[in-house]
Amino acid sequence: MRGVRSLLVLLVALAGLGAYLYFVEMKREPGEPADKRAKVFAVEAEKIDELTIRSESRDQTTLRKNGTEWQVVAPADGGPSSVDGAEVSGITTNLATLEEQRVVEDNAQDLKEFGLAEPRIEVAFKAGGVEQKLQIGAKTPTGSDLYAKVAGKARVFLISSFLDSTFNRRTFDLRDKTALKVDADKVDGLEVTTPDGTLRFAKVNGNWQLTAPAETRTDVVAISGLVSRLGTAQMKSIASGSDLKEYGLDTPAATLRIGSGSSQATLLIGKAAEEGTVYAKDGARPTVFTIESAIAEDVKKKAGDYRQKDLFDARAFNTTRVEITRAAQTVVFEQSGEAWKQMSPSAKDADATKVGALLSAITGARATAFLAKAPVVNPELTVALKFDGGKDERVSFYKQGDEALAVRAGSGDAAKIDAPLIDDIIKALEALK
Repeated sequence: MRGVRSLLVLLVALAGLGAYLYFVEMKREPGEPADKRAKVFAVEAEKIDELTIRSESRDQTTLRKNGTEWQVVAPADGGPSSVDGAEVSGITTNLATLEEQRVVEDNAQDLKEFGLAEPRIEVAFKAGGVEQKLQIGAKTPTGSDLYAKVAGKARVFLISSFLDSTFNRRTFDLRDKTALKVDADKVDGLEVTTPDGTLRFAKVNGNWQLTAPAETRTDVVAISGLVSRLGTAQMKSIASGSDLKEYGLDTPAATLRIGSGSSQATLLIGKAAEEGTVYAKDGARPTVFTIESAIAEDVKKKAGDYRQKDLFDARAFNTTRVEITRAAQTVVFEQSGEAWKQMSPSAKDADATKVGALLSAITGARATAFLAKAPVVNPELTVALKFDGGKDERVSFYKQGDEALAVRAGSGDAAKIDAPLIDDIIKALEALK
C-alpha cells in the first residue's frame, strides 16, 4: 500500500512538471531572438537615485545617492554609512537591463501559485522622482527562472534565476565591509599596543624599520604582510549591541594605530567571536564588527618575530669584497670583473666557484632567536662584506658553550644561529687555501 501511495505522489509531481512544461515552456516561440524580449523597466542605471530592498529574510535596506556616492540611509545605525559599490552597481545595472524571459500570464488572477501573493524579494527604486518596484516570487519547477511582476500590475513574467543572488541582498551585504579606511601603499607608520608592551614601526626611505622597543632591522615581509592585511581587512559580521565590554573592547586585547602622512586610523581588537573571527572596532566609528582572527594572531607577535632574521643584507651575487678575520689573521678577496682575487695575506687568483660557495655560506646565515646581551668572549671569526655599489656590513661569530651566536656591527644584542654554521664558513674558507 505504501508503494502505491509513493507512486501516486510521484505521478502527481510529474503531472505538475508536465503542466508547467506545456503551459509555459511549450508556449515559447521557437528561435525568438533575445532582442525581441521586452524590457521590464524603461530606466537608465545612472538615473536611479534611491533603492529599497527587502530580502527573503525580510531584512529591509534603503540606499540613497548623494551626488555620485551611494549611502545606506536605513537602517541608520548612527547615521548614513558607505555602501559596497560593486553590489549597488550590480543591482542598478540589472534593473536597467532586466528583460522578460517569457510572459506567463498577462492578467494573473492567482498570484499565490507563483509565490507573488507575498513576494519573496522586493526591489523598489526611484529615478527622476518616479518610483517603481520589482517583485520576485518562487523559482520555476525547472529552477532556471524566477516568477516576477511589477508592483501594481497583474502581468507575471519570468526572469533568469541567477538574478536571485543579485537582488536578494541583506543590509550587511550592501554595506561597505572595509574594516579600516587605510591605503596600505601609503601607510608609513604603525604602532601595536598589547598588554605585553608597544611595538612601533616606521617606513624610512621606503623601507620598514622597527623603532621600538629598540631600533633594529626589520623583516620586511612580516611587517608588510600585517600592513597589507590591515588595508584589506573586511567585516565578517556586524555586532548587534553597543556595550564595548561585551566584546572585550573596553580594554582591548590590542590597539593598532596606523599612520599615513598626517592622518591616523585606529583599530581596536577585542575578544574572540564565532570561529575564526574576533570582535573589532574602528576608533572613528561606533559600529562593532568581526574580522578574521589572522590579524589578532599577528599582533600577538613579539618584537623578535618582526626582526630581520638574515644576518647579512648582502647576497652572493652582489658582493664584491669579503674580509674574514680568524685567529688574528685576515683574508681578503675582491672581485675583478667576473674573476675573484685574493688580496691578503698574499695576492693570487682565487677560484670563483669556491668564493661563491664561501659567500653562500656567509650570506645564508640566519638568526633563530635573539638574546638581550652580546657575548663577552672573543669571536671565532669576523666577516666584513662590501656589496651593492659600496655598502658595508660586518658580523662577528661566536661559540659560547654549546651555542653559536652572531653580532652585527652596531647592534647591542646577539642572534642565536645554528651551531654548524660557523664550521661551514671555516670549511669553505679553508677550501680556498
